Amino acid sequence: MKKIVIAPDKFKGSLTGIEFCDAVERGIRKQFENIVIVKLPLADGGDGTVDALKFYTGGKLISAEVHDPLLRPIQANYLYSEKEKLAFIEMAEASGIRLLKNEELNPMETSTYGTGELILDAIKRGAKHILLGIGGSSTNDAGMGMATALGFRFFDAENTLLKGAGKDLNRLATIDTSNVISELGSVKFEVACDVNNPLFGPNGAAHIYAPQKGASGQMVDDLDAGLKNFSERVVKQFGKNLQNIAGAGAAGGLGAGCVLFLNAELKSGTELIKSIADFDEQVKDADWIVTGEGKFDEQTFSGKVIKGVLDSRTNQKLAVFCGLSELTVEQIKAHKIDFLAEMMEQAADVGNSIKNAAKYLENAAEKFARNIYRDE
Repeated sequence: MKKIVIAPDKFKGSLTGIEFCDAVERGIRKQFENIVIVKLPLADGGDGTVDALKFYTGGKLISAEVHDPLLRPIQANYLYSEKEKLAFIEMAEASGIRLLKNEELNPMETSTYGTGELILDAIKRGAKHILLGIGGSSTNDAGMGMATALGFRFFDAENTLLKGAGKDLNRLATIDTSNVISELGSVKFEVACDVNNPLFGPNGAAHIYAPQKGASGQMVDDLDAGLKNFSERVVKQFGKNLQNIAGAGAAGGLGAGCVLFLNAELKSGTELIKSIADFDEQVKDADWIVTGEGKFDEQTFSGKVIKGVLDSRTNQKLAVFCGLSELTVEQIKAHKIDFLAEMMEQAADVGNSIKNAAKYLENAAEKFARNIYRDE
């Protein structure tokens, strides 16, 4: 019996990954009733990840009062599965750039403290495995704010306690671990991180990302020097060199902070979700994998969901359903894509494509199923 695995990303602003799966299944079953269909919605650690993880873990959204990047009280959510003792936390919920007005953007002042509070809440709830998405940050504090919420303390050369914002990186002299919460060492942390930037330097956190978080040229130089000071202090005190860990510079150095303070692994977001879905095992005996995303272009092959599907593919045929493809015929052949459907082929315009994506996907899936009959 034929087996088809449906494993898409979401269609941003239109459909969740699960809604994509359902629409494609409806279309296929119009042609094939007697077929095994396995739905494995994926995500890359950003938008859509909560929906995908709810599908696999049955988790629920938990609301907690924490602090925003400027330490004002807010309500933020994270996903928690009591059964799996698994939490998924998006740092953008508490420390994201979307929480600030343009005139408030200032990575010297912003802190990841609220992200640490979310981690603390999840641990107190019983989490033993925490997945942390670190996209969309407003911060450049190397995770010192996050660590402060978990009991780490940071001091300058005069033994003055630091709050853990970006401006404190240059003043940091010592890190005190005596008050760290006792449960921290028994929790497994995995961080969804799809950038490879080092902590400091021309390609580091400050130079590449701080300007979009409100940093002036002088701020960038100060933050970069601060990240270098942080790195040197960590080497001296803990014997750990964070600088060249791939992704250390992610989210204003939070990548490095997660490695140091949480003993975390930095991983591709897509690979993390694939692991939760047991993806490689599920697709072993599939005839086809159907995947998709809104816009299919060269960026797709830099850590996005379809790239993750391609990495797991062995001898399965591959179908891609997308809103719009910008790839050439040669590129499609080079990536060994066996069937491609664009929703824009059915739509009057982009708005129409977004509004009617479920219907157009169902139509495309029915056409795809007819092709299987014809070709096989």
